[in-house]
Formats: sequence, structure tokens, C-alpha cells
Amino acid sequence: MFNNIPPITRNIIIINVIVFIIANLLLSNQFTGYLAAFYPFSPFFKSWQIITHMFMHGSIMHILFNMLTLFSFGPILEHALGEKKYLILYFASGLGAFFLFNLWNFIEVQQITNELQQLGFNVDAYLSGADVGFSGSSESIVRQQALEQNLNSIMGTPMVGASGAIFGVIAAFATLYPDSKIAMMFIPVPIKVKYLLPIVVLVSVFLGVSGSGGGIAHLAHVGGALVGWILARSWRKHLYRFN
Repeated sequence: MFNNIPPITRNIIIINVIVFIIANLLLSNQFTGYLAAFYPFSPFFKSWQIITHMFMHGSIMHILFNMLTLFSFGPILEHALGEKKYLILYFASGLGAFFLFNLWNFIEVQQITNELQQLGFNVDAYLSGADVGFSGSSESIVRQQALEQNLNSIMGTPMVGASGAIFGVIAAFATLYPDSKIAMMFIPVPIKVKYLLPIVVLVSVFLGVSGSGGGIAHLAHVGGALVGWILARSWRKHLYRFN
């Protein structure tokens, strides 16, 4: 059965599983600091992380859900688009996820640093690694501490997972086969993907912007879906089945 999966999808799944075993079962946190994607202006960021984070997963359920989704949609697109376009779709969507997620991070960092500076906190010295203390009234100090924690969270929390790339695959599928119906948990009847995808994207935008995502990079999903949609729209008129 596994040998019947087209090669690009099959190899992506194999690499993800191998990396998960090494990172989570053998080397644990050693791999995370090198391969997970940190905020680009974080001291922990390395250039290769924009690619390697797509093969990192935080739990068995995380990788299981992502790989099952890729197994469901990937082979159809790989056959329809061809290996080259499908590979471009996958990694371009992953990069789009990284970009949009960190664009929002950048906006949040700017807001935090601006407020810290207004409160008299030396942000430049702090970001350079200096030990900077708090000053001002007790209320000001409490606020500075909260903002510093938020800043540390953005700088030190890595982004992991293939979800952004896979959302691009799903969006491309919805663009090429809009009337296809899929069944999902908690939805009693199958629903056409052309209706389901916009709902999922809008919910992801809300959760990502509101900060109520529960540790999930929802805006990364949106970034991946946006790239997948753009690429599929630009390619679909050239596919023989749409001529």
C-alpha cells in the first residue's frame, strides 16, 4: 500500500517520520533548537530553519494528523500537477506559512518594544543581551515585566510542523476540485471543499489575530493556504483536465 503512494508524497512522509523519531525519541530537545523555526530576529534563529521547521513536530498526534492529511490530499495533487509543480507547491506553501506567521510576530514585537520604550525600558540594551532592570512606578514595573515576558515568548518559542505546507496542498486541492466533498469530525454530512476551506481560513485568521489559538500557529496555516491557492489558480488553466 505504501509503495503505491507517489514518490514525492511518500518521501516527504518518510522524512517527517525519521526526523520525528530522531528529534523526539533519540535526541529530544537537542534537535529542536537547530531545526525548529524561531522568529527571524531572535538570537536562536538560523537561516536553514525556514525549511527544516517543516519536518519538525511536537507530538505523535501532531505528526499523525499532518501525515494522514498529506496522505489524503497529496497523491491526487502530485498526479495532477506533476512532481516538479507539486514539490514547488509544498515548499512554497511552507515558506508562505513562515512568512505570514512571522510578519504578525514582527507587528507584535514592534508594539511591545514601542510600549517598553515609552515606559523607560532600554529595549536596545536588552535585545543585545545586557542585564536591564525595570524602573518607574510599581504599576509601570508590573507592565514592563508583562511586556518582557511577551517579548521573550515571541523570541524563544519555535514554530514547528508541516501544517503550513499541508494547508497549501489542501487549498490547491480545493481550487482544482472545488466541488469535491469531504467529511470532517463533528460535521454530520460531507461538505464541498469550496465552502469548507474559506470557513477554516477565516477561523484561523480570527484565532491567530486574537491570540486565542492555544499554542497553534493559525496564521501559518493561513499563509500556507494563501500560497497554495495562488499557485493552483495560476496553474489550473494549463492542466489537461481543465482544457
